[in-house]
Amino acid sequence: MTAEGFPKDPDASDPETQHILQGTAHFRRLGWKRLTIISIVEAIALGSLGLPSAFAALGMVAGVILTVGIGLVAMYAGYMIGQVKLKYPEVGHYADVGRLLMGKWGSKVFIGSFVALLVCVIGSHTLTGAIAFRTIIQTDSCSVIFSVVSAAILMLLAIPPSFAEIAILGYIDFASIIIAIGVTMIATGIQSTGTSDWSAWPKAGLSFSAAIVATNNIVFAYSFAGCLPSFMEDMHTPEDYTKAMRWLGGVQIIIYTLTGSIIYAFVGQGVQSPALLSAGPLLSRVVFGIALPVIFISGSINTTVVCRYIHGKVYQKSITRFINTPKGWVSWLSLVLLVTVLAWVIAEAIPIFSDLLSIISALFVSGLSFYIPPVMWYFLLREGAWYEKHNLKAALCNAVVFVIGMIIFGCGTYASIYELVKEFRSGSVGKPFTCSA
Repeated sequence: MTAEGFPKDPDASDPETQHILQGTAHFRRLGWKRLTIISIVEAIALGSLGLPSAFAALGMVAGVILTVGIGLVAMYAGYMIGQVKLKYPEVGHYADVGRLLMGKWGSKVFIGSFVALLVCVIGSHTLTGAIAFRTIIQTDSCSVIFSVVSAAILMLLAIPPSFAEIAILGYIDFASIIIAIGVTMIATGIQSTGTSDWSAWPKAGLSFSAAIVATNNIVFAYSFAGCLPSFMEDMHTPEDYTKAMRWLGGVQIIIYTLTGSIIYAFVGQGVQSPALLSAGPLLSRVVFGIALPVIFISGSINTTVVCRYIHGKVYQKSITRFINTPKGWVSWLSLVLLVTVLAWVIAEAIPIFSDLLSIISALFVSGLSFYIPPVMWYFLLREGAWYEKHNLKAALCNAVVFVIGMIIFGCGTYASIYELVKEFRSGSVGKPFTCSA
């Protein structure tokens, strides 16, 4: 076998060779337009639902500045990641960069961070799905039931292993989140009496930890970079990723800024997280119903990404990795089930939407989307000394991005844990793995 799984002397009539050819053709059919859709679907999901409450904490001015600024930084970092994928085609997923930077030890660290990030994100979708069902049905049934149902739906949608297939669902997903946000804006605008208590400045008495948690909610909204190499692996023309990045970044910044500022302006300090809860008792049920596709389709994409990585590594030199044989399907379905169960455990263990997003941002998004891409430039992309004239601009930009990422990691981790412990001690939220809402 070769590194790609092909026999050394392939025979087109050989069943094994046919499986390899069919598998390769099945996965390598993603164009930049579909990449844009699937990236938007993966990115513009739960992150947008936490923005109005972040604006309420930080104030309108800081909220807008941070939303636009962090978005531009994330776009630049994403561009760096794509350049590494082009220069090193053997990088199939983000975790593979670890070996390039730090050898076997680095590979293990990156694998752990990459897998943990995506499992936590899937957990946040499981939690949001449970909140959606509780809001829509409005019953006294045990809340654990809703999270189990939410996890089961995410698992079923993650069964198709090809991103090209999932991209088709992306059109439904994108329409879902846009309509849900739009209806929420209209509903909160109609219900507004014109005396909203929104402010241009941070709310009075805002603590350092609360401000960082709010900022981390904005950071989470731009956590798309971790999946970029995985998507590019399925592209027939990977060089076209820059077109998708421009569209993705622009659409994200516009939607996030409008969502955070408009809903906050209409509702004021009473805005809830997820934001759809702010539409009122009746309309919240309606908008959560509209938002169900984005909650589950976007979440299932993350399941597919992490399972594709693990499955590909386990069966790297076997035709089983193409998931077009009985053994391939059995191992694939088992892996999807395992990842979904782990995500469900996280959703139950941290049942607070904004705090869960903050913890994910601090521990994982800070590195994968911010401080690691600059390191990639310095060690994998840079040509010549960093202080040479043609490198100075890039060196400065990457240094700034690195510092931003480290601030998010250091301050964010402390603030997230502090706020989470405070919530549990105050008794304002139910205990994990119980029937309380």
